[in-house]
Amino acid sequence: MTTLILPSSIEVVPLPIPDSADRYQLANFGREVKGVDPGTLNPEQFREMRELLYKHDILLFRDVNLSAEQQYLLTKAFDPSSETYCHGNNKVAKQKDSILHNVLVTIPRQPQVQLVGNGTIIDHEGLAETILKHAHHRTFHKTAIPEEDDHSFTRFNRWHMDAALYGDLLTPFVTTLYAVTVPQGPHQTIRYDDGTGDELDAPLSTTAFMSGRTTFELLSQDLKSVAVRARVQYAPHPYVWMATARAMSNGLGLECEDKEMPLDKLPPWDEAKIQTLPMLWKNPVTGILHFQVHPCAAQALIIDPLPAAATKCKGTLYPEGAHVTDLKEVRRIIYKMQRPGIAPSLVYPHDWKEKDLVLFHNRGVLHSVVGSLASDQCNLAASTLPEGPSADDILSYA
Repeated sequence: MTTLILPSSIEVVPLPIPDSADRYQLANFGREVKGVDPGTLNPEQFREMRELLYKHDILLFRDVNLSAEQQYLLTKAFDPSSETYCHGNNKVAKQKDSILHNVLVTIPRQPQVQLVGNGTIIDHEGLAETILKHAHHRTFHKTAIPEEDDHSFTRFNRWHMDAALYGDLLTPFVTTLYAVTVPQGPHQTIRYDDGTGDELDAPLSTTAFMSGRTTFELLSQDLKSVAVRARVQYAPHPYVWMATARAMSNGLGLECEDKEMPLDKLPPWDEAKIQTLPMLWKNPVTGILHFQVHPCAAQALIIDPLPAAATKCKGTLYPEGAHVTDLKEVRRIIYKMQRPGIAPSLVYPHDWKEKDLVLFHNRGVLHSVVGSLASDQCNLAASTLPEGPSADDILSYA
């Protein structure tokens, strides 16, 4: 195990990845940081943390004492112009038709911080008593693990990034998760139930992470050509739109059953506020491209034609470009690209301890709830749109 000692005496070590992991593919994914208090970083220390996060996508701090105010300020430091929780301050509780309505509780004195999880929490950050209800595959997937197997087996609930994906609220750069209570118990087996036989041993109440960088690197050349030219159009009010649909058994998108809420039944929406974002997002420190798509919220794909200087090869997909609006085809394309990225050997299931603080690059990884951890979550609607591939990137991969 390689240990890095930074000039400020901050110690950086690899994450404790499980035996199931491909150590070569995940060699650069995630770091544990020791010797610094993330709630009281000075400017030099923060610059080091920012560079580490964008290089490694996840940072872990153990045994941290962190107030909601400190968590907000730490999150805000990554985008100083940001101010509002990614779904809007004090708005989620009012959106009763949203899939997020029952899973987020706002910290009253710091509305950018949400309490998420399962069970009853007493006297926490100004909340006298809170009953939490965590997202569970049984209420979201088309199929469910039989009740008799429910203690030993589980599933990824929904692979996603934290983002509103509609209106003026832009995808946060960073999400911070601070563990409040961590249920104790034996490991569970995450079942994919997608016909592959894939399973993953995971700690109880894990949060699972997949790398957008690795997902892009795994693509074949023809799919890289599509990804570098593609933009994803998201549904208006996507969390209301998807609430009546049901997810696939591995959490990587929705089943095609025409159960999404009809557009004319959604809350009032404006076509000008629909977000259309690149399929690949550029890392602000490394310049590396990350495959960054919320599979449940995608409604259409816009694929640009090959640039004039590119060489058209046999097998090149959509050389003249395309506007893919058939939802079944949209999901087929995205799933084909993303599914290799959640192979058991490429997923990092975090083994939570109380007072763990995890920072993750929300524009570079997807994550999924699995268990019933209770945690404080903070992410802020960004001040700028994600940067997509450059003209040189497109020419290189097209």
